[in-house]
Amino acid sequence: MAKTATRSRRKAPARGKSRARSGGGLLPWTVIGLAAIAGIATYDNWKSIKPMLGRQPAEVIRDMAQEKPAVRKDAPPKQVTLAAPVPKAAPTLPGPLPPAAIPTPAVQPVKATPSPSSAAPAETGTAAFGYCGQGAHINCVGDGGVFWYKGEKIVIADMASPIVDRARCDDERRVAFAGKARLLALLNAGPFTMNAAGKTDPSGTPRVVSRDGRSFGAQLINEGLARKPGGAGGAWCAA
Repeated sequence: MAKTATRSRRKAPARGKSRARSGGGLLPWTVIGLAAIAGIATYDNWKSIKPMLGRQPAEVIRDMAQEKPAVRKDAPPKQVTLAAPVPKAAPTLPGPLPPAAIPTPAVQPVKATPSPSSAAPAETGTAAFGYCGQGAHINCVGDGGVFWYKGEKIVIADMASPIVDRARCDDERRVAFAGKARLLALLNAGPFTMNAAGKTDPSGTPRVVSRDGRSFGAQLINEGLARKPGGAGGAWCAA
């Protein structure tokens, strides 16, 4: 019985060795499998590997560093901006410039100076006139050469007539009354035109009054009811 127990104890280590042998038997198959995979990969990439085998390792590393990245097919093409051509300067020719090349100074427009007649355009008037009295003078006749139109005193500039209040004789007074009545009739006969004949002063606004191109002053002179401006004032009185 003692021998049997001793034999059984001695055989136990043998089982452990068999397990180690069975486990270690897989390593060669693993190496063989990896070698087969490496061989298949080498066969599939033989065309790209073959040139590398004949060159030095430094050349292979340099080519791999210089290898350009693959260009994507769907990437948009880069836009290249072309520089605008620089215009060439015209050659400088010796000698004086031709007349066409000499710059002409800009001519400033000359403003037309308005004449006295154009500065104050003709005014057309029409109203119902009467003799001036004690009230406000609006549209009324003062004497043979003075009247008010819309409150403005108008002096007929192309004639001189006697004034009733300043008459020195009966003949002059008669002419003054007749001239006053004649001017009232001319003003009430219809529209008339007044043209400026000087600046306004305290004595009134000088105007040339006319109708259809015929001056009222010229009519009164022709009828003997007025004189030209600057004439002798005592001509209506007998010596």
